[in-house]
This record gives sequence, structure tokens and C-alpha cells, in this order.
Amino acid sequence: MGCGTGSEPDDDLALLSPHLHRVIREAGGYGGGVFLLAPGERVLRLSVVCGIPMDVAGPWSRVGLDVPVPLTRAVNERRLVWQESGRHDRRGPRVSVPLPYSYAVAHAPIRTDGDEECWGVLMVLWPGSHPTQLAPHEREPMEAGCRRLGPLLRDAARRGRPVRLPEEPTILERPRTRMPEPEQALAAADFAERLPEGACALALDGRVAFVTERGAALLGVNGAELLGARLWETVPWLADPSYEDRFRSAVISRQPTSFTAQRTTGSWFRFELNPGDHGVSLRLSPTRAPDEEPPPRQDKRPPAGPTRVGAIYQVMRLAVTLTEAAGVADVVRLVADQLLPAFDAQGLILCVTEGDRLRLVGHRGCPPEIAERLDGTPLTSRTSPTTAAMSEGTPVFYASTEEMRRRFPHIPDASEEVAGPGRAASASWAFLPLVTSGRVAGCCVISYDRPHDFTAEERTLLTSLAGVIGQALERARLFDANQRLARRLQKDLLPRDLPSIPGLDVAARYLAATKGMEIGGDFYDVIELEGGAGATIGDVQGHNVTAAALMGQVRTAVHAAAGTAPSEVLTRTNRLLNDLDPGLFTSCLYIHLDLREGLARLATAGHPPPLLRMPDGRVTEVDVPPGPVLGVDPRADYPAVDIPLPPGAVLLLFTDGLIERPGVHLDDATAALAGHFGRIAEQPERSMDELAETLLRSHQAGGRGDDIALLLLSPYG
Repeated sequence: MGCGTGSEPDDDLALLSPHLHRVIREAGGYGGGVFLLAPGERVLRLSVVCGIPMDVAGPWSRVGLDVPVPLTRAVNERRLVWQESGRHDRRGPRVSVPLPYSYAVAHAPIRTDGDEECWGVLMVLWPGSHPTQLAPHEREPMEAGCRRLGPLLRDAARRGRPVRLPEEPTILERPRTRMPEPEQALAAADFAERLPEGACALALDGRVAFVTERGAALLGVNGAELLGARLWETVPWLADPSYEDRFRSAVISRQPTSFTAQRTTGSWFRFELNPGDHGVSLRLSPTRAPDEEPPPRQDKRPPAGPTRVGAIYQVMRLAVTLTEAAGVADVVRLVADQLLPAFDAQGLILCVTEGDRLRLVGHRGCPPEIAERLDGTPLTSRTSPTTAAMSEGTPVFYASTEEMRRRFPHIPDASEEVAGPGRAASASWAFLPLVTSGRVAGCCVISYDRPHDFTAEERTLLTSLAGVIGQALERARLFDANQRLARRLQKDLLPRDLPSIPGLDVAARYLAATKGMEIGGDFYDVIELEGGAGATIGDVQGHNVTAAALMGQVRTAVHAAAGTAPSEVLTRTNRLLNDLDPGLFTSCLYIHLDLREGLARLATAGHPPPLLRMPDGRVTEVDVPPGPVLGVDPRADYPAVDIPLPPGAVLLLFTDGLIERPGVHLDDATAALAGHFGRIAEQPERSMDELAETLLRSHQAGGRGDDIALLLLSPYG
């Protein structure tokens, strides 16, 4: 899938939503969603969802294909994957752990008939009462829906109007089977008002859409204050997390539930929750005190901080997703995205120790001047609350800036120096030392723009999370160090300058994968030979330092054998790799250019064939006899082919990173590249370097999941 500029979000929604609604209805589910493959990433992104609130759908908004959960298995195994009711896949905690409710779900790959092209996943949810097996009359609508969606998504992409992936999933409402007339709506409201008990209508996200006067009176809150708000955020005596958990259980399991709660006046009430497609009906009536159930906490105001289930849910999600973070930037993003909303905080600063000083690695939501003030702070500083917390090795919490300044009177007044008129400065702070392997490796600073009393629950959760964050940062720093080493190694092994060969114009480009991806083993080279040149391009399997080092060995072997026939060059290199037995395979294309005769002889070891543009403007894919990748079979043969290469012709050699796109067949991607190559090469005033740069820019949009290397060769007069 690509992010096109031609389609509008409403058009994209109109393409997906009718099919999702139809599948849910025909399969008898209560909700579902459509996931699409993100461009240039091995990631599924939730585009539209129906039947569940956004805070529940959140963990499913981005799921990497390498995470072994039922959702990704549907893509990787190209089959429908069923998850039994009430059972969770222990191999993939990101999705299953935060939802301890009873439900059933099936995921089916969205494909086109006759090929392995996969565009995403169609998901359907059923109540927790669903049998342990998926019935044929439920499976068939899902598979039919995938068969309808696949061609639609494929055709939209081919027309240059691919479905755009939204930043956040679009929440759809189930279509209503009937719409009451105004008189009927009034009659329904009057009916509810006449009931002896109180009544509320709650949306699927818990917001109050309707409440009777009797219901508001029993809750002890003005009815106008309730509308549009959640009960547990508005009614003080319902702030205990167990009550929100009962509501969430009803929404996810789609089964009626009830509970009793005690109002601060001492009276007890019974709540009955009946879920449906458009929300939850709540009945509220006075009841006797339960004999065995101890009353919840009797605070007259809701406790501050993450005592709600939603906050605990976010914290659990952070703990499991941090295990998948790669570099330091990933850790900073995940902590900021999930920890700040979970604790209703505004600012985050992450620092690590480097020698005898603090180094800032990231911040979010706080003035840059405050964050940067910490960068380079000596660890021995006695005037910094950050280093003080680290020297003590225990978290420190300040409910206000004044409280912090009583201990550190020399701290600059942030409100005067940073905030300025109309800008709030941080008023409350939490300093969390990051302890790993028995030592303090850094500090996580959480800030609020208002005074904030840290509850015991908050302190416990933040202290526990500091250990998880510290371990994640330690792994991330090691990962980044390895990446820097690999990139430096690869850069040093690639040719700094290509030789100047009379009669041959050359240009090359190399571009590492999108930031956050691992290093690859792409390589290229041009070798001056008697009466012509040798040219090679290849890709070593793997994404690590070993792959980069092997790339250097392959390049050296090709260089040493250059001057012999292309078949012999690849044969010798293949024998070397089999002798070394590195456990990695390598694709390689080698070309001998005879500039005197205007000929090129090519042989390939499992590498994509080059594109040839002739002087008359025709662009073709060179038909090179296939040979196996290097390092597999020591007795392999590599047949060669001769092609004419007159002055003015241009050969384009490339690695698969230039053409690979999720959901796009390689033949289609190569054809698109050939068309683009032909159009931009028609301009006679365009130099080879400009041509290489244009090819690279136009095919790197939307992110890249692999490195790109390309080499252009053109004989002249």
C-alpha cells in the first residue's frame, strides 16, 4: 500500500467501511476492523474499526509483522487465524495481555485471487459466549469479504490512488436498522422517565448519551454535567477502577453484567449493564448492602493519577512494547506516547550517563531550554535534582516547584526564564533513576504543568516502570552502537570514488534503509579493464555487522577475478563463499563491458536483472539466464548472455530495495521502474548523476524497508 495524494480520506473510508459492515453483519460478529500494510514498513496499521472504543483499539493500531500474534500470522501464513474465546496467544503479549476479557476473534488475510499478494487483514470480533470453533457460516463471509477488498485495494493502487493510512484509526458506528421519528424518540424518553429505577444510555467509550432525572438524582450529580462525560470520571463514588473494569468487560464480552456500589452517603445501589451494538444500557436502583462484599474506598474525591483501568492498561502496554524497541529514538517515542497519557503528565526527559556526565537522549512536552539544561550536567553536581535522585538511587517526587526549590534553592525560576507570558512552566516533577545491572544508567524525568500530588499507586507504578525503561534504554544504546559500527564498516567498504574510464559514463548511489531499520549488505563496484570495464552489484543476506563484513569479502573476490569471463567471476566468488561458510547467502550481478565492440556480457547469481535503455528510448529488462545465489552450491554454474551496448545506451543496475513495496508484485514494481526510467532518461541535458539522484528520490518516498544501491553505466562516443 502506498500513501497517495490523489485519494481523499472520505473516499478511502467509503471504500473500506461498507465491506467491513457487511462482513460483520453476515458473520454474526459485533465488531471488527481492517488493517493495511504500511508503505515501506513490515507493519500492519489499523485503518477502520467498529464495535470497540478507541482506548481498546489502541494496542492494535500498529503491529509489526515480526510479532508472533494471530493478527500477523494471518499475513505471514496467508490463512485465516482463529483465536478461541477467552484464550490469548502467549507468544505475543503486546495485543493479548492488556485485554483480560472474554471475547473471540478471527483474522483473515486480504488477498487477490491467483497470487500471493497480501494487502492487509480483515478482523471480526464475537462475544465471549461464542463456541470454541469458528463455524462455516462465519468463515465464508470473512473470506468473501477479503476477496472483495483485495481487488479494490489493488486497483486503487494501480490507478495511482492508493488508500491512505490515517494517523489514527477511524472509529465506525454500526449502521442502525431503524431511525425513530421525533415523536417516537420523545415517547422513548418519557417511557424511561416513568421507570421507578434510574436509567442511563452510555456510548461504547463510556460517555453518557442520555440520563433520566431519576438516574441523575440517584447518582447525586446534575444531569447536564453527566452528558458527554464518563461516569467514573464525573461521579466521585464510582472512581474505583473496578467499576470501569465492569463496564469494559460488558463492552468487550458483549454479555450483561452487574455490580453494587456504595454512595458516600452510605446508601447502596445496584448497576445492571446490558451491552449492544451502539452502547450500553444502564439501570440503577437502590439495594441492600451486600453481606459478603466489602465496600470500596470511601474517598469523597476521585484519586489522582492512574487508578483508572485505562491508565493501568496503558502502563501494561508500555511494559510489553518496550521489549520490541530497537534504538534509543524508539524508546523515547514509546515512553512519551504511552507513559504521559497514562499518568496525565505533560513533560518527559530521558537522560543517560556518559562518563562522568549526564547526556540528554530525548524529551517531549517540556520547554527545550529545561531539557537541554540537563545535558552535560556533572554526575557529582549537588544542585541538580536529577543527579541527586541518581546518587541516592531512589525515585524522588515533588508535588510543586516550590517544594523542589526548598531543597534546591539555586534552581533557576523556570516560569521566568522559560515559560514567558501565557506559557505554563512545569510545576510538579518525578525523578526516576534508571537502574540496570545494579548501577544507575540514567534518569527519567516526568513533569506536570500544575501542582500534582503523587498517589501511592502512581509512585509504585512509576518506580516499577523506571526499571523497564532503564533496561530498554540499555538495549537500545547497544543496538545503536552496533548500527553505527555496521554503517561505518559498510561505508568504508564501499568504493569512495568510481574510476574514470574513457568512453564510459558512470554514476552510483547508495541509501541506507529508513531510520530505525538495521544495516544491510548492498554493494556495487566498477573496475577498469583493458578495453572496457567490469561492473558488479549485489546484496548480502542479513542486516548486521556480519553481513556488512561479508559484503566487503564478496566485493574483494569479484575485484580479484575481474578480467575473466562473467561466468568465471561468479564461479570463483561462489567457491570462496562456500569455503568460508559464513551462513549467509549473497545475490550478485556481474557485467563485462567491451567498449570497443559495444557489447556487454552479463551473468547473475540470483540478482534482479538490469534495465537497458537504448538510444531510441526503448526500455527493456535484460533477460539474463538465472543462476543460484552465491554460497549455496559450490558446483553451481552461471551462464552468461551478450547484449549490444551502443553509445548513448544506459544500463541501470539496482538492488531490490529500489523496487520492493508491500502488496506490490515485483513484476509490477519493475515495470513501473522501467517506465519511470525511460521518461526521465529522455532528457538529453540530464547528466548521469542527475539521473541517479532522480531515480533514488522518486523511489524512496513513503519509507524504505531495505537499503538501496543503484549503478548507471552509459558508453559514449
